[in-house]
Amino acid sequence: MPCGHAHHQKGYAELNFAAQPKWIKSITSGRLDQFSGGYFSSINLSSAQVKHRTDDPKNVKLEVWSAPGRTKPEFAEAIKQEFRPAKKGESFGPSLTLNVPKAWANEERIQFEFDPGCEAMIWTKDGLPVQGITGGNDGDRRVDYILDAKARSSEHLFYIESSCNGMFGINGINPPDDNRSYGLASADIVVPNMSAVALLRDFQTLKEIRTHITAEVHLSHHAQWVANEIMNVWQKGGGASGLLGNEELLKLVEECRKVGEEIFGQGWREQKEKVYEGKEVQVWGIGHCHIDTAWLWPYSVTQQKVARSWSTQVDLMERYPEYRFVASSAQQYKWLEELYPPLFEKVKAKIKSGQFHTIGGQWLESDVNMPSGEALCRQFLYGQRYFESRFGIRSVTSWLPDSFGYTGSLPQILRLSGMKYFFTQKLSWNNINRFPHSTFNWVGIDGSQVLVHMTPVDTYTAQATVEDVRKGITGHKNLEVTNQSLLVFGNGDGGGGPLEAMVENLRRIRAVANKYREIPIVKMGNTVEEFFETVEAQTNEGKNLPNWHGEMYFEFHRGTYTSHGSIKRGNRKSEILLHDIEYVATLASLFGTKGAYTYPKDKIDPLWEDVLLNQFHDVLPGSAIGMVYDDAERIYAKVAKNGSQLLDEAVQALFKSSAPISPTAPFTHASTSKGKIIAINTLGKPRREVVEINVSGKGADVLKSQAVQISKSGEKGYVLVDVTDGVVGEVKGMFADLTPASAHKTPEGDYVLQNSNVKMTFSKGRIVSLYDIALKRELIPEGLTGGLIYFNDQPGYWDAWDVEVHHLEAPHPVAFEEFAITENGPIRAQLQTRVKIGKSTIDMSISLDATPGSLKADARSAFRFDARVDWHQRHEILKFEIPLDIHSPNANFEMQFGYVGRPTHRNTTWDIAKFEVPGHKWADLSEFGYGVALLTESKYGYSADGQYMRISFLRGSTSPDAEQDQGEHTFSWAVYPHVGSLGDADIPGVAREFNYPLHLRYIPDSSSLSSMTALTREVPFSVEGAPGVIIDTVKRGEDDKFDSHHTGATTIVVRLYEAYGGHATAKLRISSRVPVSKASITNILEDELTPLELSRAPSAGQGEDTILELPFRGFQIVTVKLTIDAGLLSRPSSESG
Repeated sequence: MPCGHAHHQKGYAELNFAAQPKWIKSITSGRLDQFSGGYFSSINLSSAQVKHRTDDPKNVKLEVWSAPGRTKPEFAEAIKQEFRPAKKGESFGPSLTLNVPKAWANEERIQFEFDPGCEAMIWTKDGLPVQGITGGNDGDRRVDYILDAKARSSEHLFYIESSCNGMFGINGINPPDDNRSYGLASADIVVPNMSAVALLRDFQTLKEIRTHITAEVHLSHHAQWVANEIMNVWQKGGGASGLLGNEELLKLVEECRKVGEEIFGQGWREQKEKVYEGKEVQVWGIGHCHIDTAWLWPYSVTQQKVARSWSTQVDLMERYPEYRFVASSAQQYKWLEELYPPLFEKVKAKIKSGQFHTIGGQWLESDVNMPSGEALCRQFLYGQRYFESRFGIRSVTSWLPDSFGYTGSLPQILRLSGMKYFFTQKLSWNNINRFPHSTFNWVGIDGSQVLVHMTPVDTYTAQATVEDVRKGITGHKNLEVTNQSLLVFGNGDGGGGPLEAMVENLRRIRAVANKYREIPIVKMGNTVEEFFETVEAQTNEGKNLPNWHGEMYFEFHRGTYTSHGSIKRGNRKSEILLHDIEYVATLASLFGTKGAYTYPKDKIDPLWEDVLLNQFHDVLPGSAIGMVYDDAERIYAKVAKNGSQLLDEAVQALFKSSAPISPTAPFTHASTSKGKIIAINTLGKPRREVVEINVSGKGADVLKSQAVQISKSGEKGYVLVDVTDGVVGEVKGMFADLTPASAHKTPEGDYVLQNSNVKMTFSKGRIVSLYDIALKRELIPEGLTGGLIYFNDQPGYWDAWDVEVHHLEAPHPVAFEEFAITENGPIRAQLQTRVKIGKSTIDMSISLDATPGSLKADARSAFRFDARVDWHQRHEILKFEIPLDIHSPNANFEMQFGYVGRPTHRNTTWDIAKFEVPGHKWADLSEFGYGVALLTESKYGYSADGQYMRISFLRGSTSPDAEQDQGEHTFSWAVYPHVGSLGDADIPGVAREFNYPLHLRYIPDSSSLSSMTALTREVPFSVEGAPGVIIDTVKRGEDDKFDSHHTGATTIVVRLYEAYGGHATAKLRISSRVPVSKASITNILEDELTPLELSRAPSAGQGEDTILELPFRGFQIVTVKLTIDAGLLSRPSSESG
């Protein structure tokens, strides 16, 4: 007989009297949030996460010693100190002794939970860092230290080094709070219920699927149904009662997990790391821990962060065989090697096993807008050679996920450093235009290309969620060509890296892929290089990918080109000093007295490493806390001191008993009538310049006698230096072809600087005229004026980082005041003036020399501005502007090894975005036949706005450094009118002369010059036939042996580049005094690539010079290695001066 419960019969029932409603998904979705944490945490799954917990003093003994002040003692020193008893609730970094209760000995896992509210590191009693701790309740929380079998069975002593900082410093991006303290919230032995922990992870993954997978697909709805059913099983089984015993609870949890297999698949847990081994793949998972080398913490804290983060990752690798971790920055590895040797060896072992991957090939993740071309080369030279020397590995992938824009010179530098792949994501932060590609070819200014992946996940700190995995496909902008995406996951910026829960979540996501294709398929256990190789193969070796040409300009953080002006200056001056040291030291090693001088590579390398360190992408850009800049300033001071000493030693090796001549310090060296002033030119090209010297001091009479012009005060002299033949030049009298420069005041009260070719007029404190006398051309548009100007500078959240487009809407032009004529020829005319802006004072000299800016026949002279600023403005940006009667749609700005054109108009949003741009030593606005260049010696921020060219000098942001740019600054710039294009006028060469000083020396006995004829009459390395090819660097080879016996090969490396942007065939001429036996083209790493044919030509001196013919394409870098026959070098005898 039929019954009312017919729907329980097998098969499709005939009758149905149940009130089964449609599932109300929105209500169920809210219900799922009640299964962990929150109001019901005492009866939901959270209540079952821990089986046992104790902080009983019988089991947990804490003792503490606090290091004084901000000191960071080494482990061996710290453990010798006297520790005192301590307890939870205090603020400290303790030592601990644990006694695990014997009843817990057989539990699946026992861990020590330590939450100091800050960062900490666990050490074994033998001094091995074991893992990092991140206290607090943020997403990067990691407070569990898993105890091994030995630690469970007996008394376990270990140490915890607590640091008084959180993952993001002490106060976020605000200035640090020196009164901040951290309390110990937990110091407990804990037995977690691992089955319940796993169930919670299952449940979280199901919730993520429902939330982030498109609602219209079956998987999304079914995941919600399964999660809801897990809750039903939990509640039906008494999980909410809190009365179940351990065995009953374990059985109930297992029932719940079985329900989850409806999504994850049967038996997925037993498969562990092999949970998905299908061939199909879309998203490649790689662990990463972005550690800013300094930012909201100083370098010393980063050293700790590296040890904390990497020790934790090594532990994770040992528990998860599929897990792979990638870390860049040779500097961080070197710190680990020097400060934590046992941990370094563990990392080294993991690198060898293939789980820990080096990447990037750089010394560190630097800024790439502001370092010089040579500095970028050294980033990769030092980085690649470090990785190769320690691990036998070179990187083929450049890794710069967080730098603020990417110079168009970088693809060529990467290819010359052995790399062809590039990873970033930063342009996803653009605040105006959306970057159009995810995977593409990036073509540099010379035509070199690299294969780029800009992860569609839009972060290098992904949390390994379903949403992150889904974005790998839904955010991909090039799916028509490739569906491969890189998931870079792990906590970062402040370090930490991936958590256990992230790897577990990815196991579950991979398990789902065995049944469903609605979620992207994740692959684990591979390298970043294998990802790129797959993309390369899938895209017909990149031929099917779109191309992006030139710079990848970052439409955000434009203030970083200007913030912390003193750091910008320290960088430029250090780069130039190192260039000069290497140039002169190379010559000294060739021409100095045999055996008396050794090229000091062991002293040059540390200076380069210091400069490269300060080029980190939050240090050089000016976006770190004040403590970082205290360190950076000390580093630059050390580079200046030690570098100047190295330069002086190299000069002394060439010119014994010579003395430096300073523009500021009195000259006190004993002088004789036979004494002479010489100038050392490190640019390898002819120069003629006016140089200021100090002619006060007891030995200065000989200097005065050689000066063409003496100041009214008698303290300053001006000498005319001619270096047209060799490296060393002499001072001259007034040249017949020079017309004196002059300064005067007009009857109307205007001030005028002029010489034979140009004139500048100041009226009412502003530049009203820039006049080309020869062409009778006015360059300032009628009614407009130039000079200093400041703007209100109030960006959004990122104070030190950003200057926003609206700042241009509130200009404040500033008038020069208190004019005085301080020099009036014949070789220098000069005005002195003062400007006051609020509480700030700017003292400035404006000068014009009789000499033109170059030796070209039609060259004009530059107007030089030297400023000494006492800056106390907040949220104001100081600039110099000049309007020009020159019409061009683009202005050009120097970048590394070339230049880039940027719009002067604002036609599109891409044009609008470039209202503030980076540049190096010059910016130029030219039309056919004429142009004007701005030259700088320590500034990087520029703008080209219609007719206006501007340089940005100083800012005054208050976060994260409350005192940014406050205090004294000195800097210089110049306005340089020129006939013809920037190439016709050799603007790159003129700007180099503006930046690289002539080094003036006093030689007591001028007869000593005779021993250095090779340097006074000819340049050892010069270029012929290609005016746009510049010798950028001359140095000794990296693999030369620099010992007292001068054993091994003697090699010289000459790096050149084409600066104008066109093809050229250059002849590199090497003096007969440098006997070349072999020459080859190398890459930046100095691997020999192509042998060069040696040709000979008559020398200007004796013998034959060596000629190397070098073809160039526009902006190409060429590195030449010369092998020298040291036995044929002509050196002075030891008796020579």
